[in-house]
Amino acid sequence: MTDTLIVGAGTAGCLLAARLSEDPNHKVRLVEAGPAWSTADEIPAELLRADRMPVGPESPWLWRYPALLTADDAGHGVSTELVRGRVLGGSGAINGGYFVRALAADFTAWCRELGGSAEWSLDAVLPAYRQIERDHDYGDDPGHGGSGPIPVRRIIDPTPVSVEFAAVAAAAGYPEIPDLNALPGPVITNGFGPVPCNVERGLRIGTATACLLPALARPNLTVSGGITVTRIRFDGTVAVGVDYRAGSATGTIPADRIVVCAGAVESAALLLRSGVGDPEHLRALDIPVVHPAPVGDWFCDHPEIGLGYRIGSAASGSGSVPLEYVLELDDIEIRPYALPFTPDTQARRLGVALMRPRSAGVLRLHCADPDIAPRLEYRYLSAAHDRERLSAAVSLAADLLHRIPGVRQPHRPPAGVGVAWLRANLATSQHLSGTCRMGAAGDERAVVDERCRVHGVSGLSVVDLSVVPVPLSRGPQATVMMIAEHVADHFT
Repeated sequence: MTDTLIVGAGTAGCLLAARLSEDPNHKVRLVEAGPAWSTADEIPAELLRADRMPVGPESPWLWRYPALLTADDAGHGVSTELVRGRVLGGSGAINGGYFVRALAADFTAWCRELGGSAEWSLDAVLPAYRQIERDHDYGDDPGHGGSGPIPVRRIIDPTPVSVEFAAVAAAAGYPEIPDLNALPGPVITNGFGPVPCNVERGLRIGTATACLLPALARPNLTVSGGITVTRIRFDGTVAVGVDYRAGSATGTIPADRIVVCAGAVESAALLLRSGVGDPEHLRALDIPVVHPAPVGDWFCDHPEIGLGYRIGSAASGSGSVPLEYVLELDDIEIRPYALPFTPDTQARRLGVALMRPRSAGVLRLHCADPDIAPRLEYRYLSAAHDRERLSAAVSLAADLLHRIPGVRQPHRPPAGVGVAWLRANLATSQHLSGTCRMGAAGDERAVVDERCRVHGVSGLSVVDLSVVPVPLSRGPQATVMMIAEHVADHFT
């Protein structure tokens, strides 16, 4: 009998499996819908190289979800495709290696959502951040870790584009922030600095390679790829196992405890298919209701506008990571991407992202078939605050872009950027969170409690980005690892 069954070998699932299997008397099984490997040598190079993001149409390692970003009053929508990693390591195996911690203000807001509980305060989570990192630049400083499994470095030889952007930001009066992960202590929320990345010798190092693979020799740990969990089985309101499909075969895996780590989309979809969700929605899909819960009722992401431009051949070298420097302006992040997003090596993009939007999205199932992607409605720009902040940020970013030497054919937004222009140029940072948000008992918006246990049922938890109840001011990868590390002791 499995003590803990973990569904999803992504960033959180790999770390949690490694941590729980440290106890030789605790039997852990980890199942992943995508491929899994037993050694780093078996992993395709495209999934390791930090200067590549294997997210194109030819990539076989992705979940793909059509999504509606926004719609105008006439019902005309702006669509996109959300991609998530469907492979050992999850989205951490396909991302840009951006490894920046959330801000102290995020954890203050997080605790407010829990009715004042300090379980997710900065003081409470900082040990987990420290435990996972091996910071080669600041590992000996207070608040940092120097011996964890995940290497963290800032770029030492940035591309000309990054150097010129940093110079323009400094000339505009913004201070340099040498360490964007400096916690605790006073935090500068307006400034530019090098991006901490989980990269070593040009390779992306996530929890699959750094945490899970070294643990595979443990006899109490089993890892299986190519397994799609179709639903969670319940005895009343007690989770007792999962049904799965592996190719043409089907089966059931019993377990004393199930921890869903399938990511913000798939974790929510699995709970809904299993009868945990809005009763009216579930009954319309002929899904028996196990427990009513607001699964998928609220999610957040970072809306992003890309300003395209070209550079001269002298500055056309590609970076070793997609993002080497950022400019932080409170709730705005301006991103001079160091890698081209097209085969044209002189084409570049300056990203403008709103990190604490007030617009919230909704996830719903079309049907109970796990092969049919759920419906994602971001509802970006529905809050006036978001429209105003993005409009002002785009104007500021365009001004900085025009000051960079060698920039050619820059994307020129109109004076007084309006909502129609924002819609026409809208994208997303692919940081979807909050579909199974955390909250206190009695909170009508909460799916899990402060220890990630699903309210109203037993033996079932969710541990991934779907539980985060507030927008995060930074990209989520480091925080997802922190979440898994922070709750691991509660499962032993």
